Amino acid sequence: MAISPNRDAPARMTPRRSPRGKLLGLALALGMGPALVSAQALDAIVAVVNDDVVVQSELEREIALVIPQLNQRGTAIPPPEQLRKQVLDRLILKHLQQQRAKELGLKVDEATLEEALQGIAGRNGLSLDELKATLEAGGIRFEDFREDTRSQILSSRLQNQEVVRKIQVSEPEVDRFLAREASRLIEREQVRLQHILIALPENPTPEQVKRAEDKAKGLVERLRSGADFAAVAVRESDGRNALEGGDLGWFEMGAVPSLVSDLAYTLAEGEVSEPLRSPSGFHIIRMREIKAAAPEDVTQTRARHILIRTNEIVSDADARQRLLQLRERIIGGEDFAGLARAHSDDTGSALKGGELGWVDPGKTVPEFEEQMNALAVGATSEPFKSPFGWHILQVEERRQQSANEDILRLKAREALQRRKAEEATEEWLRQLRDEAYVEIRLDQES
Repeated sequence: MAISPNRDAPARMTPRRSPRGKLLGLALALGMGPALVSAQALDAIVAVVNDDVVVQSELEREIALVIPQLNQRGTAIPPPEQLRKQVLDRLILKHLQQQRAKELGLKVDEATLEEALQGIAGRNGLSLDELKATLEAGGIRFEDFREDTRSQILSSRLQNQEVVRKIQVSEPEVDRFLAREASRLIEREQVRLQHILIALPENPTPEQVKRAEDKAKGLVERLRSGADFAAVAVRESDGRNALEGGDLGWFEMGAVPSLVSDLAYTLAEGEVSEPLRSPSGFHIIRMREIKAAAPEDVTQTRARHILIRTNEIVSDADARQRLLQLRERIIGGEDFAGLARAHSDDTGSALKGGELGWVDPGKTVPEFEEQMNALAVGATSEPFKSPFGWHILQVEERRQQSANEDILRLKAREALQRRKAEEATEEWLRQLRDEAYVEIRLDQES
């Protein structure tokens, strides 16, 4: 079932703290983390993943990254054996994705990684050096944090290539979606869900199904009696988000996974569902928060850009350098439109001087939209990278537009795209695991 964190959703509704304070709190929360790691970690093999292995020191490093996240969310840390199992499951999936990425020749170059780290530091109000010092002061090795970031970028690229880019949404699908759900979107705009999965093996026996169902029903009873959902999820869930306390993040109503779409409209805040059966097991859903829809205008941006694509001849460094030079010429007074016609690899917009027209929210890729939204009117961006290549862009104008049928159809299409992508990604990951040779040796370790 496609229930994973919605990374494009709004910021979570938690009490505001200073960005620096949040990061410092995360790092300092690691106080008990190093106690779980022996001074001289033995590199015993804890799992075999196809032709690769997960070793003890890697598992301990991953645990050291996970513990401050649990502390920051206020989630009770499970017993060591349960935490090790959950983290090992995550590492196995990471290794499988890295293996597949290697087969496809996918890599994360140093420039991209550096840009991502700078972005993380910037969002927390820190320089990169301050980020490094803050993490290491809390006991988190910066190199571990750096490589974990690389792994996340690689997984995102792999899933995009293997799954997301293949997703298509037809006009009839949009019509059916709007006919079925447009009126309901007025009542609830977004929901934040939590999830526990009691997994079943492929082709389970009736006894296995009965045990899993009984366990799920027992957990529902505990949760409805007041047990903390996040703590139970960390201890008991087989879902990919177990170590996040089962938190799936915010979903727009149209993007809620199909299995729980009806529950998204009917559960009250704080309510826990009965177990739901799917091929992957039994699911328990909790409605953590609801955001009601409110009529609002849409901010449209009129922008233009210059694109330089990379290839065997043009490297990332070459593309960035060319755009830096073009930006200097624009700032010096040269005509953006003329330079776009002469240099942009986006032939469609280049003929119009780089013009993209009025751009609605969500119409461009996230990397482009983030840069566009951050620019003041009349400003020209620094070079930045998207899946299409390297860009500079200039914001010419902004306006407020009332939501209309076109905007509604656009949002419906995006919601369907995300829903399909979530479900397809979950199935792809499950298939990746099912087709792999995985041998767990954790029980053999002390």
